[in-house]
Formats: sequence, structure tokens, C-alpha cells
Amino acid sequence: MAGYAQVRETHTSVVFFVGDRVYKMKKPLDLEFLDNRTRRAREVACHREVELNRRLAPDIYLGVADVHGPDGAVCEHLVEMVRLADDRRLAALVGRGEHVDEIVTEIARRIAELHAASPRDPAIDRCASREFVAGLWTANLDHLERLPVGRDLPDALTGIRSAAHRYLAGRGVLFTDRIAAGRAVDGHGDLLADDVFCLDDGPRIIDCLEFDDELRYGDGALDLAFLAMDLERLGAVGAARRLLTAYAEYSGDRPPASLLHHFIAYRALVRAKVTALRHEQGDEASREVAAAFVAQVARNLDRGRVRLVLVGGITATGKTTLARLVGERLGATVLRSDVVRKELAGLAPTDRTGDGLHTGLYSPEHTAATYDELLRRTETLLTHGESVVLDATWLEEPQRVAARRLGERAVADSVEIECIADPAVLLRRIRDRVERGDDASDATPAVLDEQLHRRHEWPGATRFDTSEGAMPGDELLDRIVGVGGW
Repeated sequence: MAGYAQVRETHTSVVFFVGDRVYKMKKPLDLEFLDNRTRRAREVACHREVELNRRLAPDIYLGVADVHGPDGAVCEHLVEMVRLADDRRLAALVGRGEHVDEIVTEIARRIAELHAASPRDPAIDRCASREFVAGLWTANLDHLERLPVGRDLPDALTGIRSAAHRYLAGRGVLFTDRIAAGRAVDGHGDLLADDVFCLDDGPRIIDCLEFDDELRYGDGALDLAFLAMDLERLGAVGAARRLLTAYAEYSGDRPPASLLHHFIAYRALVRAKVTALRHEQGDEASREVAAAFVAQVARNLDRGRVRLVLVGGITATGKTTLARLVGERLGATVLRSDVVRKELAGLAPTDRTGDGLHTGLYSPEHTAATYDELLRRTETLLTHGESVVLDATWLEEPQRVAARRLGERAVADSVEIECIADPAVLLRRIRDRVERGDDASDATPAVLDEQLHRRHEWPGATRFDTSEGAMPGDELLDRIVGVGGW
């Protein structure tokens, strides 16, 4: 154990390390989100900290020690804990490059158990609502903007405020459904890699948020996102992924990636504010750290944008291949009109129906029903935080207008891509596809000819020529549709 006695300071506490014990004293401060100026307030906070942290580390939190002054009267209160070795902190293991997947998996299990044991209460549900989360963003941004670090980053914070509230504006159904599914919990509230100790008999997770129940309540994914954010900050993105995957396995909760990134961004904002407070309290090095957290907020909000991507073009232009690539890049659901058209008729994707040319499955009525169904499914997905790639010809401007209006209603970022290719190449591809008989498309050379003459110009789309068979790489995809998640 390094050093018999040490003193460390956080924005809310002074922590004394003495032998095999730790004593934490609450600072007599009003930081807006907590007020510990009176001894009574600090006493209550100490007892609450012990009570709550015994849920995950019962053998570490020994109790509350009363400090007596020269006159024998109680003058202060300290949380008394067992001292744990610094080199067993999860952050230290990550810093040394140790393999932490097994440890992270066990942490996910412990957090899933904590969440499963949580009481269900309307007060907890309220803190998982979209409106409450929007209020958290506003309160933390407002506070950060008043601090010196925030005043130096006005443009970044304005962009963050806009992106965060844009995401929330279209996701009311998602938040409501998650509350109805029991995903609102009394969690830890402050999961950080520095506060997880990896011992031989399992992890000890300490230092939960005790001073405001409403900041500890909320969506279970928001609770877990704190540690995912911290692991990402430490460069352990693989461990963050493992944490989220393991939690999904233990809890049965699989939120959309957009929500996870939104929550990770919020947790990075909390750390930006807290670190900016330490800078205001005199820790000059905290300025750079706080700015890095702000950048992390912006990155995750960008990753979490909900997108509606139209990938169109006449038959055989490679739009299905490109749509699949975009879907993989964004982690999005891909809906293909050729498949939906046959589902509506009770057919398998590869059932042959003939080209139809304005009759049967390809009549104007059935085509309109196919596009209506594509948009119906898309709206459900978008409002639940899932990005969607729509693979269809999008030959006519009214079809595109309907999709754009849907994107606006669902507050999703719309991207339009038109695949093009030399007609001779298209004809060869169609003949090869018909001969193979393994694709959902029924298009024939006659369909190609008809589409070439019927196609409306698409000035708002990014055009991609597939004549040579090439598809865009990750860098080009990022420029076209934005950066995907990690």
C-alpha cells in the first residue's frame, strides 16, 4: 500500500488515507446541485452515503465516525471505509493495458442485479422521462456555461445544447416505452473506473451518488453509461462495448445505440462540469481535462444522431449493396422495397412474379402500398431511436417528399443517395441476376428501359457511380452519412 497517510481532494470532499482506513469529509460548500454548508447536512449526507454504498460494497463501508472538538462536542462527521489498494482500481488496470473483459462482465452483472432489485416507484419513473432528462441537460449546460472553462467554449456548448435537445425532441415514445418496461431504477449514479476495485473475490463498486436521489434515479442505461463513458475516455472502447453487451445479457435490456451514445454524452457533460468546478477551485490542470470531456460529449452526440437514409436509383445500380454497407456503418435497420412488396403479398423474397410493368405486384396501387408500409415501419423505428436505411428506387419526387416529411416529423437527419451506372452495365447485371434467381428483385430489361424513361431528376441526392463495381470506403461513407457508433 503506497504511503501510510495521504490526503486527496475532490470537488465535494477531502479524503484522508490513514493506514488501512479511509475517512471522507464533506466540504462545507454550496455547489448549486448540493448544499453541505451546515454540519447537520454533512452528517445526513455521510449516513446516506454509507447506507447506499453498502448495496454494492457492504464490507467496505464501516460507518460514520464523529469528530469531537477540544470541548468534547461533535464538530464534524466522516465516512469511514476500508482502504483498498490503488493499483486494483479498474482505471489502473486499464492504464496498464491489462485484459479486463472478465472483470467488466462481472461489473455488468452486479449492476444488473442492483437495477433488478430497485424499487419501482412513480418518483423514479419521473426521473427517466424525456422531460426530466432534458432538464438535466439544461441544468448542467447552464452551470458549465457560468464557469471559466465553459465561458471559453461557447460555440461547442451551443452545438451540444442543440444536438442534445434535437435528439430528445423526436424520442418521446422511446422514453415512455422504456419506463413502461420497468427500465427506470434507483442506480449508482456516479459509476467511474477509479471507483471500481478489482479484487480477487470480485469487484467492489464504491462512491455512489448520495446527495440527491433524483440524480441517482433514472434509466438503467443512463446509469451504466457513466462507466461506458469513462472506459471510452481511458481508451478502452473494447471494454466499454463488453460492458454494454454483458449488461444486455444479464438484464435483458437492449436499448438502441443512439440512446446509449446520448446517455454517454450526458455523462461526459457531467464530468466536464465537475472537472470545471475543480478548475474554478484552483486546480489549473483541470481546464484541459474539462475541455476533453466537452469534446467527448460532442462526439457521442454525433454518433447518436438518428438518421433516415434513402438509397435509391434505377434497378441494378447497386443500391442494395450500398444500403447494406451504410446500414452496417451506422448500425441501422435496412428496409428493402423488393422484400416488403412481396411480404405484403404473402410471398417469399425470391418467389418469382414476373416484372409486372404496372400490373400485379407492380401496379401503381401496390407500389403505393409498398412505399406506405416502408414509411410506416420507418416511423416506428425512428421514434424508438433506430436509424433506418431505405433501399428502393425512389424514382419519383413525391415518394422522396413523403420520406423527407417523415424524417422531419421524427426529428431524424435525412440523407439521400442516388446510385447510378452505365446502362450497358445495368443490363448485364440484370441478366446475370435473372439467371441466378437468388434475389428479391423481379426486374427485367424491360423494367430497366421503363425506369430510365420514368425517373425524375434527384438534385438533392449525393450521386455514387457503381459502373466499375466499387463501393465507398469508410472514410467516404462517413462524409456522406456521418460517423457511425463504435
